[in-house]
Amino acid sequence: MYAYDDLDRTLINERVEEFRDQVKRRLSGELTEDEFKMLRLQNGVYLQLHAYMFRVAIPYGTLSSTQLRRLAHVARRYDRGYGHFTTRQNIQFNWIKLAELPDALADLAEVGIHAMQTSGNNTRNVTSDQWAGVAPGEIEDPRIWSELVRQYTTLHPEFSFLPRKFKFAITASAHDRAAIKIHDIGLRLHKNAQGETGFEVLVGGGLGRTPFIGKTIKPYVAGRDLLSYVEAILRVYNQYGRRDNIYKARIKILVHELGIEKFAREVEDEWLAMRDSALTLDDADIEDVRSRFSYPAYDKLPHMPEELKKAAHDPLFERWRKNSVFTHKVQGYAIVTLSLKPVGGPPGDATADQMDAIADLADRYSFGEIRVGHEQNLALPHVARRDLPALWKALDKIGVATPNVNLVSDIIACPGLDYCSLANARSIPIAQELTRRFANHDTADLIGRLHINISGCINACGHHHVGHIGILGVEKNGEEFYQITIGGRADENAELGALIGPAVPYGDVADVVEDIVEAYLALRARPDELFVDTVKRLGVEPFRERVYATR
Repeated sequence: MYAYDDLDRTLINERVEEFRDQVKRRLSGELTEDEFKMLRLQNGVYLQLHAYMFRVAIPYGTLSSTQLRRLAHVARRYDRGYGHFTTRQNIQFNWIKLAELPDALADLAEVGIHAMQTSGNNTRNVTSDQWAGVAPGEIEDPRIWSELVRQYTTLHPEFSFLPRKFKFAITASAHDRAAIKIHDIGLRLHKNAQGETGFEVLVGGGLGRTPFIGKTIKPYVAGRDLLSYVEAILRVYNQYGRRDNIYKARIKILVHELGIEKFAREVEDEWLAMRDSALTLDDADIEDVRSRFSYPAYDKLPHMPEELKKAAHDPLFERWRKNSVFTHKVQGYAIVTLSLKPVGGPPGDATADQMDAIADLADRYSFGEIRVGHEQNLALPHVARRDLPALWKALDKIGVATPNVNLVSDIIACPGLDYCSLANARSIPIAQELTRRFANHDTADLIGRLHINISGCINACGHHHVGHIGILGVEKNGEEFYQITIGGRADENAELGALIGPAVPYGDVADVVEDIVEAYLALRARPDELFVDTVKRLGVEPFRERVYATR
């Protein structure tokens, strides 16, 4: 966990009071809605379909039990008793009253949580691998660098009014759990030929109306030069990014139109003129941030404790263990994923009671720490393997032990037309129906790893472009239709899915997904060939034929 210092706390508290005054002026009529819009957006407040939506940052996906309890308090006191975890390690509250927002922010500030720059044309929440610091084979904890970037970009005067929103993601593992290739800047920690740690820098990733996979702009940037190089990218974007057309304002469009080679030259020229500036990080700067991260005092434990041997006789426990428990870098410990995808439930939602209970379990079993992943699930990163049976029973009791992690019912979905004023179609009911269709665990195990992503509009908050099966809601003559793509992925081999054919009506979506899955089971070369690998091998046509043969 990162411990805020006096500067961090002062900044957050001052921001709360500043926003309190802005809200007061809006409620009195001194500010019009147009004047207030930019101010509220930079504090994470949207005007949605039915009410204001409040988006809270969870930097690099790390929460303390105290912070999670405070989020539960906000859900219970100011909302309708639940929160929605998003694909960018944020939590959203959908029914906040404007007059109460400053109080909610003040309550969060007391435990080091803020909503600064979770919206607006600025640098957004810095995201990272939800297993950061505990993943085997990791170069080093990427959250240290995520925190450096967070501090550098927060309220940066030059980058608070960019052409469009701007997103960072950072990973330090060979397997990318942070989806760095679909972000404006993706950073991958690695070692160069001399064994020095630095970053591969990718730019121009992003989904939405015009999706692109990020491209490597520089294979290696030393850690000391990270901030200056990032600033060079942002300066070039700020100078050349389109402000005349909101649909062409993202950096991905600039990179595409200039070409990666020309864009890289522009950035390099800018960087060489400023690399030896105050932005150069010396060892003391890095160690100062590193020193503010606390790590558990792990015990020396056996890999296979007696408690685990006894519990292995319970088939329900074993199903959960094999699905939701992952290898930790320290012997005797495990990473446990908590599924927020119950059968028939809205993906990513957690009630206030669940959040309180998870905080208690984190204190008991995970050194008081919780993680949020971009797949809209939570994780306990420091669980002793001897405690897994007891933890499983407690998680099952509160409804977050569904053994469907990475399986067909572990669906990513945006709030869609049930909440969002931008949406063309519903997302949540589609996800709920699909979880019912694939509720049988044996069937899900037979299918294997398969990610379904659903977006209610072209803005792609559900990351449908990179779903193994992607579902995009569109509107046709006042009715909800859905485009289906297959073969997308968001990991280190990120690809955009391919459209299989014409959009289908709302009532046909679940049937279409079942047809695609049945085609995969018939077409795969062997039982362990993943869905995305079958699509890559055979292409879209066999799936298109199956879906549209009788439609």
